[in-house]
Amino acid sequence: MTPIYSFPPIEPENARILILGSMPGVASLEAQQYYAHPRNAFWPIMGELFGAHPELPYHNRVEILKAEGIAVWDVLESCVRVGSLDADIDEGSLKVNDFESFFRRHPDIRHVVFNGAKAEQSFRRYALPELRLDYLSYTRLPSTSPAHAAMKLENKCKAWQTIYHVLYL
Repeated sequence: MTPIYSFPPIEPENARILILGSMPGVASLEAQQYYAHPRNAFWPIMGELFGAHPELPYHNRVEILKAEGIAVWDVLESCVRVGSLDADIDEGSLKVNDFESFFRRHPDIRHVVFNGAKAEQSFRRYALPELRLDYLSYTRLPSTSPAHAAMKLENKCKAWQTIYHVLYL
């Protein structure tokens, strides 16, 4: 099978927090936009927290996150996967993004937020052992994926308020 590839990070110069997904789904890869699936809760949550509402053009949403000091990326640079589910990623095909260079470019990042369990597991297993960054703190939040439909949007939004607290309290 042919590998799929993530895209570059959203990375403001003043980034203070990094939100990590695992690998973009099919809709996101086709649109070349983070969290492009219409039922993904990411942009509705970012709309509630920071005004980056899904109705806005993508570039406007990205600029809002950048202005807040929020970087967005994926743990994986590439992998083999059929469909969009993290469970379908071929573990033997993983290639992790270059986090050492990323954190060197963004020395003000102190907190990494994982968008779901797969992002956290992949980062801790494949990226973290190579990093020597003891100043970072980590939080796993509920996945915004439509596949994680057991949790209501309202409850996801409450959990994701952690980002706001990290940035402003």
